[in-house]
Amino acid sequence: MSEAEQKRRRGTPYRELQIPGLAWEALTGLLAQFTQSAGPVGMVLVIHEATGSLALAGGVVAGFSVGAGVARPLQGRAIDRRGPASVLAACAVLHLCALVVLVIAASRAPVWALVGLGCLAGIGLPPVSAVMRVAWGRRAPEEARTAAYSLVYLTQELAILIGPLMLGLVVAVASASTALLWVAAVAAAGTSVFAVRLHALPWQRSRQDGGGVLGSAAMRIVLAIALALGGALGAIEVGVPAFASAHGAPAASGILIAMLSLGGIVGAVVYGGKHWTADPATRLVVLLGLLTIALVPVLPARTMTIVGALLFLVGIVLNPAITTTSLLVDRVAPSAAAEAFGWISTALSAGGAAGNALAGGGSQRFGASSSFFIALLAACSAVILAALARRSVEVRRSEGQAKSKLS
Repeated sequence: MSEAEQKRRRGTPYRELQIPGLAWEALTGLLAQFTQSAGPVGMVLVIHEATGSLALAGGVVAGFSVGAGVARPLQGRAIDRRGPASVLAACAVLHLCALVVLVIAASRAPVWALVGLGCLAGIGLPPVSAVMRVAWGRRAPEEARTAAYSLVYLTQELAILIGPLMLGLVVAVASASTALLWVAAVAAAGTSVFAVRLHALPWQRSRQDGGGVLGSAAMRIVLAIALALGGALGAIEVGVPAFASAHGAPAASGILIAMLSLGGIVGAVVYGGKHWTADPATRLVVLLGLLTIALVPVLPARTMTIVGALLFLVGIVLNPAITTTSLLVDRVAPSAAAEAFGWISTALSAGGAAGNALAGGGSQRFGASSSFFIALLAACSAVILAALARRSVEVRRSEGQAKSKLS
């Protein structure tokens, strides 16, 4: 019986995961990530309502983003050395307390204090997706690891969609402050239950020094790919509202971004549900090439219906590309995976910020299409870097095989 026939008979990779408690971990992990996207929106509403300043609200959210970006690798290193339960519990407390104090002090605290609280909330943002990747990746069989990482990103996308919806519903019936506190409480509860669940599981701790992760040339290339992917996504996030505003319908921005997220959900489900024979490094080159191709027709598009459909296609490819980047982390930094995933998150965030800034300036001068052009350039850069990563991973694997034979 051929290998392909054996895989067909086994069923989908999702059935092969067979991780005890997976559904419960996915549910609590989903709740734990509600403030990832709803938190910044809620902070903007709270600060603007209390002070009337959108500039200050933007500064607080910027502090949140900077805090999260700086903290991710440090959180990952602590997880590798101590396990996830204590790190998640500490983050849940810090994150919740910072948001509670921010709501209480919004109308009376000085600017520096509010920005500092936003930064603290970002530092305490629980690294749930990184923990999921490590925990599920270690417990899943090799042939189902793509499904495991796809499920991580599916959970994350659902949190990004549902969190703001919950926030909006509570704002409609109560207030922005109540909504932010409610979402923060749900996230803290989800993180706590998730941490308790992981505390009962064995965890392989790493003693590798932090420099060991960035000391790998292959890991640095993977980080550069994540930076480029973040840049593409950041440019799209600016280009979409610029395009909608230019067509007299700024409210349609949310629908267009939702199409990108829906595409990501479909991409995660389909990608994780297939058995792939190609190596992840090769797959990443192909996926990023498809992402580049999908972005090309967005530039000349003139109607929101067409742009929405194209963004849906972009999302279908974008999510598997990010998932495959995680699979490469398994190859280049297996002994310090949590820290490596933390650096990936930081690179995606930094790339997103750069894409936001470049696309904002470009849209101001040349229109929304310039933002999509920047996204296209970032995707092209990612393809080149992925080709380099493929060669680097192959060299690393050959060296590993040679050492195994010698020993």
